[in-house]
Amino acid sequence: MSGFAPDSPLVTSVERSPNHGERRGHRRPDMIVLHYTGMESAKAALERLCGIGSDPDPGVSTHYFVYEDGRIVQCVAEARRAWHAGISCWEGEEDINSRSIGIEIANPGHDFGYPDFPEPQIRQVIALCRDIAGRHFVRADRILAHSDVAPSRKQDPGEKFPWARLFAAGVGHWVEPAPVAAGPALKPGDRNAGVSQLQGLLAEYGYGLNPTGFYGDSTRDVVAAFQRHFRPARVDGIADGSTLDTLERLVIARRFLLAAAGGVDARAP
Repeated sequence: MSGFAPDSPLVTSVERSPNHGERRGHRRPDMIVLHYTGMESAKAALERLCGIGSDPDPGVSTHYFVYEDGRIVQCVAEARRAWHAGISCWEGEEDINSRSIGIEIANPGHDFGYPDFPEPQIRQVIALCRDIAGRHFVRADRILAHSDVAPSRKQDPGEKFPWARLFAAGVGHWVEPAPVAAGPALKPGDRNAGVSQLQGLLAEYGYGLNPTGFYGDSTRDVVAAFQRHFRPARVDGIADGSTLDTLERLVIARRFLLAAAGGVDARAP
């Protein structure tokens, strides 16, 4: 890729990354994965993603990079496979890079103070997601966090990312989370039918989790990832009543979404 024209009219500039390849299976992208950069400066993060500067990394890249002030840089053409998701899984698919478009959002992340996402940045992330989803027919429930597809490794873009704001603007999938309240909960170490039901619902939504009936580390990590995205008031990996209620309503909403998209029975258990 010696050069390319930007795929989106929202792009401010092109900064080509050498880190890309063929989309395996010649797939068109049907997912969008949102990340934060997790580095102290946006400049250093973009240089790393483009394989330049003092901290180049030949194993990472992204399609789009959104600065704090809303400027959008394209680093890899959408037709190519950028290397942003790493080891990941969604709906049983493990090569997320081949079927997704990655958007890196400049934010130093949890290791460097984790500031709020500025308004101009979120406004442009919404516009970019709407543009990509419209051109590639990306279903609402397939606009995801990096932590959703890699829950044991990643926590970005994190609990401060305004998913409800995106949904109100027509981006992503969401239900209003149930309030956090005291009460019984499923937690690490539990082994029972309730854990199996929890795991089954998480797997139905798309998370890479097998229903074993045992609440181990992988279940804790997936529950925490779910909370970061859909119930951010408390992220602790414990499936309290608020988490369970929110998950059940989200899964039901997704069943109706799938039924509208392709005739799937929304009443399926």
